[in-house]
Amino acid sequence: MTESTNPPGRSANRSPQSHRDASQTETESLELRLFLEAIYERYGYDFRDYARSSLKRRLTKCMTDAKVETISEFQARVLHSPENMEQFILAMSIDVTGLFRDPNFYAALRNKAVPVLRSLPFIRIWSAGCSTGEEVYSLAILLEEEGLYDHCRIYATDFNEVVLQKAKAGVFPMRNMKAYTASYQQAGGTRSFSEYYTAKYDNALMRTSLQKNILWAQHNLVTDASFNEFHLILCRNVMIYFNQSLSAQVHELIYESLAPGGFLGLGSSESIKFTRHESDYEVMDAKEKLFRRKDQSAG
Repeated sequence: MTESTNPPGRSANRSPQSHRDASQTETESLELRLFLEAIYERYGYDFRDYARSSLKRRLTKCMTDAKVETISEFQARVLHSPENMEQFILAMSIDVTGLFRDPNFYAALRNKAVPVLRSLPFIRIWSAGCSTGEEVYSLAILLEEEGLYDHCRIYATDFNEVVLQKAKAGVFPMRNMKAYTASYQQAGGTRSFSEYYTAKYDNALMRTSLQKNILWAQHNLVTDASFNEFHLILCRNVMIYFNQSLSAQVHELIYESLAPGGFLGLGSSESIKFTRHESDYEVMDAKEKLFRRKDQSAG
């Protein structure tokens, strides 16, 4: 009998190159798991249930910028250098935003949520994952035009303190204002958009009065609990970066935080379908992903 020359568990028809590729993939997968665990243990940021494709893309950019070739090398940098950790946190922050981005969503909010919010003596709003604040200022402008801003409070939160500081400053590139003006008008804006900012060199400074009812605070949707009851929650284009189990966890947090009869706005690629609370919401605008929590006590 001829003795097999293949090591245990190795298929005879697999090439040495395919074995090397498989081994490298397994090693990188192990490195990634260890890296995410280390980040959680060292800094308290939990990215373990983020969607792997997005996470790997952002991590690869960080590694390229840091001029390292392996995740293990970058892990050592991050664990021993807060500056490298800050770079990673910035890379993981949701940075695709803009004033009145998705203007039809704001039009739906103006037409379908505002008439209900108008009946409340005081309105609590949560902008979750607010990034650099464009969504928050858009909300403030909309509410002022509807005569509601003086009796509301917007809680603007993000896990990244650096982007929160940028949001507080309210300074945006002047080159973007033309596009923002068009979005504002499409969203149903009733004034000249230039009333809401002052041009200074290459920047636009948002009017300081828009800040008066905004509370900026650090909050992590992954690890932190509900902190209030809200009449409107916007959590737009945040959960697209989460896997299914983490999305379910965040949906639970949102539901716990939303007052009966309150409104929820999601991003265009997000949904309440197949979540535990799908039947607990009324669809206000299916296309613009605007929902309203049913008031169970009223039924």
